[in-house]
Amino acid sequence: MALSDSQIERYSRHIILKEVGGKGQQKLLSSKVLIIGAGGLGAPIALYLAAAGIGAIGIADADDVDLSNLQRQVIHFTPDIGKPKVISAKEKIQAINPDVEVRTYHHWINAANIMEIIKDYDFVVDGTDNFAAKFLINDACVLAGKPYSHGGILQFVGQTITVLPGKSTCYRCIFPTPPPRTPSPPAPRPESSESCRGSSAPYRPPRRSSFSWEKGNFWPGGC
Repeated sequence: MALSDSQIERYSRHIILKEVGGKGQQKLLSSKVLIIGAGGLGAPIALYLAAAGIGAIGIADADDVDLSNLQRQVIHFTPDIGKPKVISAKEKIQAINPDVEVRTYHHWINAANIMEIIKDYDFVVDGTDNFAAKFLINDACVLAGKPYSHGGILQFVGQTITVLPGKSTCYRCIFPTPPPRTPSPPAPRPESSESCRGSSAPYRPPRRSSFSWEKGNFWPGGC
């Protein structure tokens, strides 16, 4: 589908990039991304994906907005207090970019429903804040062959990796089991772990992945 005049203007700063261009923008507009968690991580992710022109964005979160969220969860505003986060997020996404279809899931993602939810998406973003959810998302995406991005933050320290099932290390390769339940658990650093590629290697911090717009391929920085 050709870009309209208004879309060419809206996405002009993407289109002039040789790594994106018109074909890359059309690919974004035809893509579907699921964001699990509409809090401190998921909120800015949703805003940027909407502005970039992702065609369909799914948002899964069972929580409602409360006052303490507003200090960091930038997609939610003061009048949204008491409103489901997915509805608050949907309203902001649609206000930023009417090109985007927003699908909401106002319930917890669990082992019983995650496979059904992720199956219609091209990419999954983990914006959750607990280890049980992170391991669940990793295992489901690896099983379904869905590429996904993990994000985590604690105080002033953050981390992110992109997982390409069958091609790159996954979250469980790096962290085989959840850490003990403590107020501030240190991140485990295993000496070696079994890789999704069937090989074993010493642990190294995850590196960046890049995306080939023309070919539609991710190239992992890899372990």
